[in-house]
Amino acid sequence: MLIIMGLDSPRKDIDKVKQKIIELNCTPHEIPGSSKLAIGITGPTHLLKEEDFQMMPSVQEVVRVTKKFKLVSRQMKNENTIIEFDKHTIGGKELCIIAGPCSVETREQTFEIAEQLKEMGIILFRAGAYKPRSSPYTFQGLKEKGLEILAEVKSKLGLKIVTEVLNSQSLQSVAEVADIIQIGARNMQNYSLIEEIGSLQKPVLLKRGMAAAVEDLLLSAEYIAAQNNFNIILCERGIRTFETATRNTLDLNAVPVIKQWSHLPIIVDPSHGVGIWDKVPQMAMAAVACGADGLMIEVHHDPENALSDGYQSLTPKKFKELLSKLNELAPIVNKELKLYEHAVSL
Repeated sequence: MLIIMGLDSPRKDIDKVKQKIIELNCTPHEIPGSSKLAIGITGPTHLLKEEDFQMMPSVQEVVRVTKKFKLVSRQMKNENTIIEFDKHTIGGKELCIIAGPCSVETREQTFEIAEQLKEMGIILFRAGAYKPRSSPYTFQGLKEKGLEILAEVKSKLGLKIVTEVLNSQSLQSVAEVADIIQIGARNMQNYSLIEEIGSLQKPVLLKRGMAAAVEDLLLSAEYIAAQNNFNIILCERGIRTFETATRNTLDLNAVPVIKQWSHLPIIVDPSHGVGIWDKVPQMAMAAVACGADGLMIEVHHDPENALSDGYQSLTPKKFKELLSKLNELAPIVNKELKLYEHAVSL
């Protein structure tokens, strides 16, 4: 259920509505918009009656939300959620670009890539300190040492860090370094971990599970929003199908569907989605064309010797070529490629 009130509603009226929701054994969630204030209600809302709230001061409308996911639904909030990072945004007109290597391998490798990306204008740097892998015998990341290197990149280069959390034990350490905490595909339905991450009130990048439906992804996002954290970025990264020509099947259908169903921003990871470096630029542009709010691209200065996912990584030169194409494409879909202020001209 959703209670619609005016933005200028007195605080005492808002608090009365919230108190009544609590008395009815449900939970209120304030969701401010540009013209209205919404109070979302979660819990046993089927027991509530619209008339319980319709006559309360400052209440303009009471709406039933029919989707299983409530707080992240477009019914709950019609306006797009926009997440701000200094002068940059995700979910608005700006086309967000997150780039970097799959994993932190060495200090030299990480700084080499980070410095080149900064020169190109990238502000959001992704690299994994913890790497959940299918095989226990493959490179699992530098872990705490990797976080130390990312913290140094953040301090010396001024980049924002996007990195994945593996479990509850590593969460606090990751949260101290990450500007955006990534929940990987394998953890998308690890609900206890997701709740913990949501309670930190930091931006969260939630990747779609490799066998998850769109509704599953949005229900996972609901666990974060239920902690009153709406700084959620959804990520389509490909799903497993019968097709073996590529690593995964990049489900670009999901982008317009999610745009219709949810107010949350969605980005696309074509690197994992296709798994073959020379197909990444085409799928990146297709993602932008179908309405994605941004991209996550793997970039490595020496892909042949990368310790993980080298075959799907672009070299800095290829990545710069892609940025140039995206710069031309963005205005066509009413987006803007806003790069770091010290960027070398594309």
